Amino acid sequence: MTHFADLVGHGGVRDLLESEIEMPAQAYLFVGPSNVGKASIARRFAAALVGGEDAESVRRAKSGSHPDLILVAPEGRTSITVDQARAVVSAAVKSPLEAERKVFLFEEASMLNDGAANALLKTIEEPTPSTTFVLVADSEDDLPLTIASRCRTIVFGRVPEAEIAAGLVEQGVEPDMAAQVARISGGRPGLAVALAREPRVASFRDTWLSLPGRLTDHPGDAYRLAAEVMEATEPLLAAVKKRQEAEIARDHPEGDAPKLVLDRQQRELGRASDALYVTGLELLATFYRDTAGAQLGARIQNTDISVSALTRVTAQTALRNVTRVFAAIDALRANQRPQLALAALFLDLGTDA
Repeated sequence: MTHFADLVGHGGVRDLLESEIEMPAQAYLFVGPSNVGKASIARRFAAALVGGEDAESVRRAKSGSHPDLILVAPEGRTSITVDQARAVVSAAVKSPLEAERKVFLFEEASMLNDGAANALLKTIEEPTPSTTFVLVADSEDDLPLTIASRCRTIVFGRVPEAEIAAGLVEQGVEPDMAAQVARISGGRPGLAVALAREPRVASFRDTWLSLPGRLTDHPGDAYRLAAEVMEATEPLLAAVKKRQEAEIARDHPEGDAPKLVLDRQQRELGRASDALYVTGLELLATFYRDTAGAQLGARIQNTDISVSALTRVTAQTALRNVTRVFAAIDALRANQRPQLALAALFLDLGTDA
């Protein structure tokens, strides 16, 4: 059976992992930008390692109900603790209960605290032959070098728009809608799939690209525009939540979804919210890049924007604004409140509008 056939993007990674199911390494580290699909593929890979060619075992593993696939998640919103790590060490030396292999899946391995990482080190380095570890993080730097160096690293990047659009079309999405969603997703296939049938995707893009023509140097206007883009994000987050609910209904029809799964979905929703704000800011950055490009003879990305809109500020100011936008992305990633970060950016941009 093919374990990754219905996923969008990362074809090379999926082919590689498919070839490793029969003889896996002792530990894997999946790294790459947030929300590009690392965790989804990690879950599929872990389920395949446990279930093999048995479709029912794979289904149970994917749903979190197989005893030989152990999801290790943060306790609450804090970290993966030393006590959790010690429990993993104790369980790792025991034989699988049903399958030929036991897999420990850390979907948020960056939340291992130092004590937990140290407790796991020896076990990850020399697990029993029937045990595999799969860790997921944004970067190798999120983990102690001692842990990362003992894993086989699988690198994920953002997926090209054309590849995402083609994958959505294969899933039955209309080509025009697939193209719009691929553009909004910012190279994040999971987000694209969640938004594939949300009609307000175009409105989200329009809202962000309309901002440069409405910026002023008044703080009240900056906060109003911040509220507007946050409101435009809500329907897309609702689409993500709807997809999560469908997954729960499919995998846990009796309404018995484990708390670990529900907590994971809540964290996924938070990351989707962050990803949408970053996507909106990236769209805004493309506007200013196009402004500079239009005046310097470079290729334009947003071909539906009028030439007059791309000449409101000089090329020099436009390039400076791109830097400002990316600084706001950094502020969001540093956990600044979205409304404050966005309002501060819009006021800053408005001084040169």
